Amino acid sequence: LQQRMVALLDKGMLSDPIPLQIITQSDLPNLTANKTLYILDVPVAQPVIAGQLNNDNAAMVLAQLDIAHTLASQRRVAAIVTAPLQKSVIMVSQPEFMGHTEYFMARSGLDKVVMMLANTQMKVALVTTHIPLRAVADAVTSHTLQRTIDIVLQDFGKKFGLTQPKILVCGLNPHAGEGGHLGREEVETINPVLQGYRDNGVNISLALPADTLFTPKYLQDCDCVVAMYHDQGLAPLKSHGFGETVNITLGLPYIRTSVDHGTALDLAGTSKANPTSLYHAIIMADQMAKSLV
Repeated sequence: LQQRMVALLDKGMLSDPIPLQIITQSDLPNLTANKTLYILDVPVAQPVIAGQLNNDNAAMVLAQLDIAHTLASQRRVAAIVTAPLQKSVIMVSQPEFMGHTEYFMARSGLDKVVMMLANTQMKVALVTTHIPLRAVADAVTSHTLQRTIDIVLQDFGKKFGLTQPKILVCGLNPHAGEGGHLGREEVETINPVLQGYRDNGVNISLALPADTLFTPKYLQDCDCVVAMYHDQGLAPLKSHGFGETVNITLGLPYIRTSVDHGTALDLAGTSKANPTSLYHAIIMADQMAKSLV
């Protein structure tokens, strides 16, 4: 990061740069809030070359995540905003690593958080995330669905100021199971859970066919869509705002947002990458932090 910032300054690509200060971990206890961009120098095993993966530097990436978690847990920072990382580099030494979301969940001592992506068109929360498609049906249980909805309701009230959000829920099977003829998950698992919330006054739908849910008719007055699996929810969402979408982790004891894209190694170091999603992630984190205050 230090190298890239210096390069941008040298090229005159930061027209109105804010004050920069390079610090080390020993400086962290003495930092105060001001209009300064602190660049934390975290040691690397090998020199960083933009666009080139290096497994030896995986520990540096994990160290950054651990520092961010510690500062947020101690309320030293208002929020965490993460850039994309290359999971495969870290998984060489830690095969269990699945990404930012799962890492912050584990470090927070939690067994469940919710990945939600949001843009101006919709907000989509996921019951399951990074698992094989053949494992999804077994992972959609009454417990996981209920935990997902509980976290959505909790964080929409606490972090978005919506105490009674309108939630639409995708069915797992085509046509939401067609009354049990195309799958029994809606009849036996999903709808009984949803009906329980409806009976308690929560504004939530029963399972709806996912192929028609993501249309203006449904989305125009919907606060959140709950999708059963990764591509079911994120494919339509990213087709309506890719590059302007924010990844938000619900259920953490602090605010964490991120971008909606990957590492784009072919663009690293070229100054040609689109910064829009990172900008929106920062703005969203700031708005959520102000809601908490």
